[in-house]
Amino acid sequence: MTSAVKAVEKNSPEIRQENRTVTSPALPGMTRKSGKPTAIALTVMAAILIGEIGLIFSGALTTKLQVALVCLVLLLTLMAWRVPIAVAMGIAGLMGIWRISGTSVVERSLVDLPAANAASWSLSVIPMFIFMGLLLWKSGATTRIFDAARAWLNWLPGGLAVTTNMAGAGLAAASGSTIGIAYAISRIGIPEMLKSGYDRRLALGSVIMAGLPGQLIPPSLLLVVYAGIANLPVGPQLLAGVVPGILLALVVNIAIITLAMIFPSIAGEKLPAVGWKARWASLGQVWPLPVLVTVILGGMYGGFFTATEAAAIGCIGAMLITLLYKGREFFSTIGSALAGTVYATGGVFFLLIGAAFVTRMLALSGVPFLFTGWIDSMGLSATQFVLAALVLMIILGMFMDPISLMLLSVPVMLPTLNALDVDLVWFGVLTVLAAEIGMLTPPVGVLVFLVHKISQNPDVNLGQRITLGNVFSAALLGVPLALLVIGLLMLFPELATWLVTSGNAAA
Repeated sequence: MTSAVKAVEKNSPEIRQENRTVTSPALPGMTRKSGKPTAIALTVMAAILIGEIGLIFSGALTTKLQVALVCLVLLLTLMAWRVPIAVAMGIAGLMGIWRISGTSVVERSLVDLPAANAASWSLSVIPMFIFMGLLLWKSGATTRIFDAARAWLNWLPGGLAVTTNMAGAGLAAASGSTIGIAYAISRIGIPEMLKSGYDRRLALGSVIMAGLPGQLIPPSLLLVVYAGIANLPVGPQLLAGVVPGILLALVVNIAIITLAMIFPSIAGEKLPAVGWKARWASLGQVWPLPVLVTVILGGMYGGFFTATEAAAIGCIGAMLITLLYKGREFFSTIGSALAGTVYATGGVFFLLIGAAFVTRMLALSGVPFLFTGWIDSMGLSATQFVLAALVLMIILGMFMDPISLMLLSVPVMLPTLNALDVDLVWFGVLTVLAAEIGMLTPPVGVLVFLVHKISQNPDVNLGQRITLGNVFSAALLGVPLALLVIGLLMLFPELATWLVTSGNAAA
């Protein structure tokens, strides 16, 4: 789970309560039922950690490549000890820099890298997008979007599941947090679907998949972070995620409708029709959100303002919407959102700084260039390399959160991607999709554990027993759908690039 996600959860009492037990599980046999590591596991992990540090300080590592590999293993070991990821990256990176280049380079890195990686104009959108998302979430937009979607879509087969998915897509345009969307939609959607007789797997799967477009449809924290890593303009990278995000939502909806038509029993009882008056009234409750989204995306697409300016306009619009929705609670909502923004922004930039130390260590060791040479010797085409990279990231995503995955993998791949003339904007969208798949798959599956914990609330499960296995099986339904979108983007790259190439987007 990313630091930004944790920050969003920390500043909501309900989510904070849920998050106390939403943690990544250890391997079978490594923990007791209480969740604490066994003495044997601790002894083994301690021995590995001491051995790695001993190798680094002993002088037994004779090549830069050996130092880099041991430091990367040290990083993974520290993460297994649940050391904060940013701290683990900083320790492993600095030890590798010291072992390769000496104390003077470590001192220069400590002076130069934090400012160089945090004081970036393109990354200034991060706190503003986080603030905008928190404001819209805390203003009660979730319930309004769900009610509007239900009024217009309940006539479809699996109407409530489709409603849940479309509400998630709508929230994606207001909040860049997959976890935040899944949490908000779960509390509303699961009990509504169970009450209507939906199969548990369809109910759980629809709320889990509802959050997937959240990191593709702007504002997207992951796309901004990727743009920073790849040194790309933020505006075009954000626009590249619009069509794939909408496509993913449509693919999920088509799958839900198809399942409901083939197996009508899983979609429960048919919902009563909603009159046109009620439908138009529901739109009257949410109209500020589509207006705000249109201004932000239209402004970036038309080149009227940069991504940073779009984020600032989004913040102003979000404050006006919060004032409209919350009234007298406006200032308390603003204060809560500001506190969450400061905490989340600090976490994200701390991660970026930690990753910068690892990136410099890898550069000094020559690993990226060795990797590029190895790929060249294999004679892989650009398509073959991208496919191999996606498979690797999906596997790593089973054990790492999305931001950490990108910070560790993308810098190593960039020289090869540039050598093969791969479109980095297009590859960024594929990278985010691969990272999102990792949030569904065991053993980590952050979204799965979050939704499972929420589903244990009697107000959510309505007395039904929902196991972790139920949630994992439901979540895995989303994996082939995300892979289908990746396949479509591989076949038709213009789906991710046509908004960028046809518009006048600025950085």
